[in-house]
Amino acid sequence: MSDTAQHLLQLNLHWADWVDLWLHYLMLSLLSVGGAVSTLPDMHRYLVDQQHWLSDAQFNASVAIAQAAPGPNVLFVALMGWHVGLNNGSMWVGLFGTLVTMSGILLPSATLTFLTARWGHANRELKIVRSFKLGMAPIVIGLLLSTGFIMANSHNQPHFNLPLCLLAALCALVVWRTRTHLLWLLALGAVLGWSGIV
Repeated sequence: MSDTAQHLLQLNLHWADWVDLWLHYLMLSLLSVGGAVSTLPDMHRYLVDQQHWLSDAQFNASVAIAQAAPGPNVLFVALMGWHVGLNNGSMWVGLFGTLVTMSGILLPSATLTFLTARWGHANRELKIVRSFKLGMAPIVIGLLLSTGFIMANSHNQPHFNLPLCLLAALCALVVWRTRTHLLWLLALGAVLGWSGIV
């Protein structure tokens, strides 16, 4: 059996489940202050841990493929919806899942950004605007750190994987301090995972 087949789940979602998925992504959209990536820990909690609609492998694959592909990295949200649909049995449901998750993550944040961007720019010198921006910085950093921790520990194994966490921290340092392209780090991670080192 291929790895992909091994990670497919057998789901039978009803309309109420799809509405719940859409509403959850609407809520996450308003929380995605540092971008959609900052909401990855809650997506993992909801899709993998709570609802069991995605496997850890599907969750990680969605993020890795979107990061390696050209275009906006929010495409990982589309891949998550696609995988949920595939777990329901067909590519058509996968396309529907993509529509559900992408409309949920894009509608609120795009509307809010459209309505507030001009006001924020026109009032960028106000103390309250500058304070808000400064106060959001540590929150965004915390959300991104928690995203890295969740991703490094989503491997279907109950134990804490120290080498994997150290590798994730090293990759974050390399991305922060150098201009190394993300694809090289993804390739390195794939080789280390394939060889069983991490």
